[in-house]
Amino acid sequence: MADSSVIAQVFLPVSLAIIMVTVGLELSLADFRRVVVRPKAFLVGAACQILLLPAVAFALVSAIDMAPALAVGVMILAACPGGVTSNLLTYLARADTALSVSLTATISLFSVVTLPIIVGLALVHFMGTQAPEIAVARTVGGVFAITTVPVLVGMAVNWRFPEAARRIERIGRPLASVLFIVIIAGAIWSERENVIHYFIQAGPVTLALNLAMLALAAMIARAAALAPAQRSAITLECGLQNGTLAIFVALTLLGSREMMIPGAIYSLTMFPTALAYLVMVRRGRAA
Repeated sequence: MADSSVIAQVFLPVSLAIIMVTVGLELSLADFRRVVVRPKAFLVGAACQILLLPAVAFALVSAIDMAPALAVGVMILAACPGGVTSNLLTYLARADTALSVSLTATISLFSVVTLPIIVGLALVHFMGTQAPEIAVARTVGGVFAITTVPVLVGMAVNWRFPEAARRIERIGRPLASVLFIVIIAGAIWSERENVIHYFIQAGPVTLALNLAMLALAAMIARAAALAPAQRSAITLECGLQNGTLAIFVALTLLGSREMMIPGAIYSLTMFPTALAYLVMVRRGRAA
């Protein structure tokens, strides 16, 4: 139990903070000015991420008989912003990386408000009187400390020491990827006795959520007449959630190992679908 406490209270928050700093290192005030000057693509992406994603997740978990804690875990995941992986795959897709980073960072800032609201409503709806108490101030403070502050730190370093930021980023991105893998592997390992049961219950829902958001985001971006690079950025941003943050909220802020499982499973299933989309995009441009 002591090892579990150290992971939840020290390793997980520190690792997530490092991951979020790498997002900030890629961001400058010019990215936010670009959002103000040309807001259409950003607003489409933000609407898909903040409004559509939780709605789709709620519809899926309501339609399928799931354990209440796992249903809440899916909603926690849906309330999280895109992860740093979405920025990397957007870059590899030769899409609008600045839009992707702007969405990741800005929605990470908004999540200080949106995430506690969605999680609080999900706890009441799915668990009722059995729901663990959620300390709103602690949840808001935890999300702020682990997302907003590191992003701002990364931005400050990028603004004041841009050359150093590039050097740190070259180290930070691989480190963030390693920490991400370690966190997901640790989450699965900690529930190894129940993992098959959890995969049966949560696996189809998380995969359906991933595929639905990839398809819906792509269709909405196309309907909005956005450029191909912007469409790809929004699609990947909506199809690659910050599973590490979902695990942090479930394990560290809510103290539930069961609620963290959907975030861990989603983090495994999102890679094959995102890579398939990446290959499709690259082939489409080569044709």
